[in-house]
Amino acid sequence: MDYQKKRFRSLNETLRERFGEKIYKIALNGGMSCPNRDGTIGTGGCIFCSRGGSGEFASDRTLSITDQIEQGKRSVGKKIKNGRYIAYFQAFTNTYAPVDYLEKIFTEAICHPDVAVLSVATRPDCLPDEVLSLLERLNRIKPVWVELGLQTIHQPTADFIHRGYSLFCFESAFFALKKAGIEVVVHTILGLPGETDTMIFETMDYLSQIGIDGIKLQLLHVLKDTKLEEIYRAGEYMPLTMAEYVDLVIGCIERLDPSIVIHRITGDSPHGLLVAPAWSEQKWTILNTINDTLEKRGSFQGKNFHSNFIT
Repeated sequence: MDYQKKRFRSLNETLRERFGEKIYKIALNGGMSCPNRDGTIGTGGCIFCSRGGSGEFASDRTLSITDQIEQGKRSVGKKIKNGRYIAYFQAFTNTYAPVDYLEKIFTEAICHPDVAVLSVATRPDCLPDEVLSLLERLNRIKPVWVELGLQTIHQPTADFIHRGYSLFCFESAFFALKKAGIEVVVHTILGLPGETDTMIFETMDYLSQIGIDGIKLQLLHVLKDTKLEEIYRAGEYMPLTMAEYVDLVIGCIERLDPSIVIHRITGDSPHGLLVAPAWSEQKWTILNTINDTLEKRGSFQGKNFHSNFIT
């Protein structure tokens, strides 16, 4: 496929090419915490992170990994029969545990007959050599993706959101993962306090230059019981409008290397936790608006935009 002409690669489209079928994601909970919460680095976490560590869509942590996968399969049972799945360890920091425990739960997931990919969301400061070796071994069984939170390359913003690690730390983890043959998906957030469009595009340029495999473009949600909610209610932060967000997403897509797989261009907030912006719950409207604008600009060619981005 001519990705330069198409301008971008969506996740679902890429999975169909790679596996010959639609692959659904099952969010799992490995029962881990985060060094930015337990006092190792900090106690409050990032200012936008919910009490569930972005794992509100994950399964019950008291269930075994196999049971969580089976529960996830049942939840999408009306959409897919006899299909395959991405086992996605989502909640908190999913390499923040002893390596023998990680080996147990990751092996249980990757060896499930219906799992096609193991995806692990983590922080770049939680990838010691023994964990990298484990991921490299698992990657010989089935594809392993590591999803690294970066959000921004700009240190003042990183300090404000209490990220807790430097860009150098991210780079070290990224290149170690690539050396181990692991695909890396990077999380970015659009609309962080103090970030200009230019700063956001600089993050996109940087990620294109270092050669990431995939990216998530995420709107900054203000969620209940977060430091960001306090800042918002004090009138010190104003979320993006839908028009601003659409323009930013399109600007990012047009700047990113077309070979990078775009895993997300918007996101769902956990049920009952969204404070602002209210428009972010209009997912189909957002996707339609982005689609229409891309088509007008000639940046998108195709008819299955929605199915490409909803997993």
